Amino acid sequence: MNDWTAGYVADIGYTYGYYTELNPLRAQLAFLSGGYALPAMATCCELGFGQGMSTNIHAAASNSRWWATDFNPAQASFAQNLAAISGAGAQLFDQSFAEFCSRSDLPDFDYIGLHGIWSWISDENRAVIADFVCRKLKVGGVLYISYNTQPGWAAMVPMRHLLTEHSKVVGAPGQGIVGRIDAAIEFTEKLLATQPMYARANPHVVERIKQIKGQNRNYLAHEYFNRDWEPMPFAAFSDWLTPAKLNYACSAHYLDHVDIINMTAEQQQFLQAISDATFRETVRDYMINQQFRRDYWVKGGRKLSALEQAEALRKPRIVMTQHRADVTFEVNSVLGKASLQESVYAPILDALADHQPKTLGQLEQLLQPQGVVFAQLLQAIMILIGKGTLTLAQDEAAVGQAKPHTDKLNARVMDLTRGSSDISYLASPVTGGGISVSRFAQLFLMANAQGETQPEAWAGFVWGILKSQNQQIIKEGKMLKTAEENLAELTEQAREFAEKQLPLLKALAVV
Repeated sequence: MNDWTAGYVADIGYTYGYYTELNPLRAQLAFLSGGYALPAMATCCELGFGQGMSTNIHAAASNSRWWATDFNPAQASFAQNLAAISGAGAQLFDQSFAEFCSRSDLPDFDYIGLHGIWSWISDENRAVIADFVCRKLKVGGVLYISYNTQPGWAAMVPMRHLLTEHSKVVGAPGQGIVGRIDAAIEFTEKLLATQPMYARANPHVVERIKQIKGQNRNYLAHEYFNRDWEPMPFAAFSDWLTPAKLNYACSAHYLDHVDIINMTAEQQQFLQAISDATFRETVRDYMINQQFRRDYWVKGGRKLSALEQAEALRKPRIVMTQHRADVTFEVNSVLGKASLQESVYAPILDALADHQPKTLGQLEQLLQPQGVVFAQLLQAIMILIGKGTLTLAQDEAAVGQAKPHTDKLNARVMDLTRGSSDISYLASPVTGGGISVSRFAQLFLMANAQGETQPEAWAGFVWGILKSQNQQIIKEGKMLKTAEENLAELTEQAREFAEKQLPLLKALAVV
């Protein structure tokens, strides 16, 4: 009998995560910053969509047509249900990569995306994907791909092997995958407590195991306990795509575009002296001890002239996705926390605080009286996108066309949230992607949609849902036991939601 899982964990579902890097719109400014023209993203494909949240959000929130597959039929069934409800026309399948990639009815694609797939599949499946990209990605098309890499994972490779070996050899089949994960972690903690020489030589491993112990077991099953797992150096990964006529374009992680927050001046100078682009990228991974790469590759990318680039850079629309009062003037980077120059960043944030999209050209004009030049503006925008404060925005026509689909998708997600906190994202036609919205915030939205206008009424609505399921709120590690305590906490959260998040969600057309 054929093993349809191909060694991949299938007896526990993947998390309902949303990954913003898969949003094709996000590539726009990254490409322009690197001097590349970006094609229109009319036809898009995702390989390995998990529960399908990213695919469905991007299909509903944009005018792009989407095709995608995931080998797990349970996950595909959930994703297909969302696609049918949104009416966005996403074509979702439960086929293996080999089956899907050999279909004769697929179009050629402007964009192909894989998030968290490459490192966890066999070489056979990697060859299938590389061949698919070669055949089906249009000239000028973009590949987004993420994967675990060296040298950042080097110390953890033996420990991951130990965890999976314990699960396979010692773990009892009747335990189920979660039980085997817990047993493997417990065994590993006991091993590390004996202070083996491996742990002394790799002290960060002890902290990594502590982090793993506190993580979602669904995530851990798919991250660490598959048959195949290979953190791949950049040069080795490049060998897979070069025959497919792809070239590395730039990082999809916007903070990677700002060297000053990631490397010392000496390191930057050292890198600049390396002429070979692939080797330079490999060396950069050593500079920052890279663990996880998020990259854009392009098939025949067209480089822009200096004039074309300068003009194109002023066209992208930017919108703020945080409340102005919640934005801090620092960013976590490879070198630690970096302080952001308030005289540059504050005027930018103030100009976008109304949550109305503005082009970089419009921002340039608005900020000239404050002495902010375009180079400063561009760097600040890249950092603020990287830290999640800002994002790219679609044009008004695209927003209007997507809104009916996102409304249907969001209504279904909010309905599911009555019984679960699994899904914490809603679709925004303004951003063409997902916006983080907690379970309680989604339920406040549902109460508001049903005609309740006051935060106190929203709190009562949510408490009724929680009470019917014998659920209470946990605050600061303690469960709130009485109805009065739960209602008081919910009312406080509802008032803050009304003041900060609701106006933002309205501006982003989430509601």
